[in-house]
Amino acid sequence: MTTTVPVPDDWPVTEEQARAVQDALRARVVLDEAGPPPGTGHVTGVDVAYDDERDVVAAAAVVLDAASLDVVAEATALGRISFPYVPGLLAFREIPTVLAALDALPCPPGLVVCDGYGLAHPRRFGLAAHLGVLTGLPTIGVAKNPFTFTYADPDTPRGSSAPLLDGTEEVGRALRTRDGVKPVFVSVGHRITLDGACAHTLSLTPSHRLPETTRRADALCRRALREATGGGGDLSTASEAI
Repeated sequence: MTTTVPVPDDWPVTEEQARAVQDALRARVVLDEAGPPPGTGHVTGVDVAYDDERDVVAAAAVVLDAASLDVVAEATALGRISFPYVPGLLAFREIPTVLAALDALPCPPGLVVCDGYGLAHPRRFGLAAHLGVLTGLPTIGVAKNPFTFTYADPDTPRGSSAPLLDGTEEVGRALRTRDGVKPVFVSVGHRITLDGACAHTLSLTPSHRLPETTRRADALCRRALREATGGGGDLSTASEAI
């Protein structure tokens, strides 16, 4: 099903307001819970796609059975782009429609996997952390790129990892999900440990570099946007939500 949502009346409209929201919510991130065991219950991927010319954003939420990786449920939402493109504040472009897609699911989402970052963020409050605090759900970020952070290349075998660093602070991990293939960049969002986030990422990548949750949600939000806009315009996905 597809839900259409407006921009909330109290949504930030300036960078200063958005950063104030991040500062207010960041203290609510929970880092001392183990999170659900990998391969159990549900795991849900969320992603968004934009048509900037038409001021449309499509969000998708796809629930998988964590053991089989079969699709259990899916939902999409359409809305207006709710914030300008500002690095470090991209979550404010996505959250209203992502929340609507999650709300439209017919079953509990379980762990939520974001195509972006959690604590691996300049203000330690990326999309995965923001979404986790607002929903109360355990969340992780699995990104394609390291953003501005540094890392040593992990060993070649699948499962190898190296700290993702901001100076000397570990904000996530570079995790090899395929032998000899570029790692993904995993960070905690809310209510899970970094070890748990990496274990879930490996359980979700049996055949590809990116988690099945992300692959499914990416395909669904792109399709929803094409259907909503008639297939025209400049469609783009919001990879690496910072």
